[in-house]
Amino acid sequence: MDQARDTELDTILSGGPEQRAIVIFDYDDTWPSKATSMAQKIQDSLGPAALSVEHIGSTAVPGLAAKPVIDMLLVVADIDDEESYLVPMESIGLRLRVREHGHRMLRTAELDFHVHVLPPETTEQIDYLDLRDWLRVSAADRALYESTKRMLAANTWSDMSHYADAKSAVIQQILTHARTWRAGQPTS
Repeated sequence: MDQARDTELDTILSGGPEQRAIVIFDYDDTWPSKATSMAQKIQDSLGPAALSVEHIGSTAVPGLAAKPVIDMLLVVADIDDEESYLVPMESIGLRLRVREHGHRMLRTAELDFHVHVLPPETTEQIDYLDLRDWLRVSAADRALYESTKRMLAANTWSDMSHYADAKSAVIQQILTHARTWRAGQPTS
């Protein structure tokens, strides 16, 4: 593994690196309702501080196999004002796992939810939504992404972040298709 990346992870991961097996499950029809329930909990706990709450990631794409971890995207006005969202999120069972510039990630103790917190109108926010939406319509890229995840899951990773890093090239390839597709969509 990349020593520089390991050093960076030591500074941004609350609790340090964690070695866990990556297991990919076939799509589960309950994932959307679980995400809707968590989105409501987040919205209720934060009120207007939650500018938007979205179900993202592989569990938000019908038919796509995934780790049984539901990713959510929470947009807040000021990500550095942690007091405005960390305490309310802790009250619903979410704990800070990642603190890096412009991004926080909280998760449940059961490790079944990851909530990515971003400020408004960032490239990362757009990428999360474009990737999700494109994978919902492109069977070819959905198959490519699933096969990549299954192949990478067969490896042993010192931290899940390394698994996520290993998917980056394929994600960038898929995002190129997603951006072309999004540019052709009517604006609302």
